[in-house]
Amino acid sequence: MVQTLNDTKRSAIGMELADMRVLQNLLISNEEKLISAIDDQDIRKRLQDMLEDDRKNMGVLETVIVQYGIQAEPRDTVKQWAEKIQQLMEGSALSLYQKVSQHELLKHNQTMTGLLIHKCAQVVGADIEVAIGPLNTVNFENRAHQEQLKGIIEILGVRELTGKEPAQGLWGRVQDAVAAFSGVVGSAVTQSSDKQDMNIQTLIRLDHNKVNTIFTEIGATDDPQKLQEYFGQLYKDILAHSQAEEEIVYANVRSFYGDDNTQELYDEQAQMKRMLDEIKSISPSSSDEFKSKIKQLMDVLGDHIRQEESTLFAAIDNNCSDEQKEQMATDFKAAKSKVQEQMAASTK
Repeated sequence: MVQTLNDTKRSAIGMELADMRVLQNLLISNEEKLISAIDDQDIRKRLQDMLEDDRKNMGVLETVIVQYGIQAEPRDTVKQWAEKIQQLMEGSALSLYQKVSQHELLKHNQTMTGLLIHKCAQVVGADIEVAIGPLNTVNFENRAHQEQLKGIIEILGVRELTGKEPAQGLWGRVQDAVAAFSGVVGSAVTQSSDKQDMNIQTLIRLDHNKVNTIFTEIGATDDPQKLQEYFGQLYKDILAHSQAEEEIVYANVRSFYGDDNTQELYDEQAQMKRMLDEIKSISPSSSDEFKSKIKQLMDVLGDHIRQEESTLFAAIDNNCSDEQKEQMATDFKAAKSKVQEQMAASTK
């Protein structure tokens, strides 16, 4: 039988994402304080834009964590560091320019952690690359913020240390750098919308894409350790997705999608859960039997996905407003996160 549903590498990446969530909250808190403390209207406007970006990126990060599928606790050292920085930002020990310098260092840390996760995904699994895709845009946006913060640090530092205005042309250099970064990611989801949540169809489709990627990974190896790793992620992803979907989506669509159609979706997911438990009882070392059962699951899931992405999605478009679809996405994400937390707690 499958010995464990957990994998050390995936858990380590999950912890990095949890650390990013702590620091993202701190970034937002810092920017709110800096805006209230700075009189310069140009700098205030730039920080206000940055704050709006970071609030939006918090929603993106939450989506990535749920899509990744592993709810981890942040490191105690990161929580302690965040508390210390928050105290410094609230106190009078640092000057204004020193506080902005601390904030830029925090942005740098957030950028490098995001890039590290991206690089780890490239070597651990294609399904992880799919899950964290939206994070890459946040990484580039954080780099653009760094360039703006460097400009703010120079302006405030020169004023505090000399009482004079800095040389002209600084903002032009900063804006050139920002434009370069923005050009790289201008077509990405987080650049094209100020909404923190995608609609429900987009979130469900992201889950479908990730599961299909895991099936491809399973089909490409006979290594028992790899098979165990991929199945562990598959098991948790399908379970969290199906429970959240039943609680949030199916319950909301039954009135217009119909009792028979909706019940069919419930029944298919009940069948997939039974199949997952059957596969869990088979050792990955018996790769032929293991993969044969995986193929049967893939066939059932494929039919299920095709129905959802055609008739169900069309019914949602025809009967729900954009606001309703976005609210359903928010509720779906929260329900998935709750299931993931319960699964994480049960393995401790």
